[in-house]
Amino acid sequence: QVQLVESGGGSVQARGSLRLSCAVSGAPQSRFCMGWFRQAPGKEREGVAWIDTLGSTYYADSVKGRFTISKVNGKSTLYLQMNSLKPEDTAVYYCAADFSRLVGCNYANYNYWGQGTQVTVSS
Repeated sequence: QVQLVESGGGSVQARGSLRLSCAVSGAPQSRFCMGWFRQAPGKEREGVAWIDTLGSTYYADSVKGRFTISKVNGKSTLYLQMNSLKPEDTAVYYCAADFSRLVGCNYANYNYWGQGTQVTVSS
């Protein structure tokens, strides 16, 4: 059974930093697209950052230059380093995965999701 479990959320002041982790179990990881998504109250879920099997990364314009997604090959943990946080980054953050795709995360079917972790940024 595939499980994704996020951790590392919390409350921080603006311009602070947090690192989110997503522990993956029960899935072969020879190929994957994995990503971080977020949903703020009253808003639709949006994609934040993605990484593919070859290590290529992609970011939403709103977080480019501030957030870094990473995953060590052979390790079962996905990370999101968030720096220079802003109040508008406040949301529940989810990790998600498609274990059938090598590259081309734009076309991924994210069918595995974690339970989410709250990030709150105060001004």
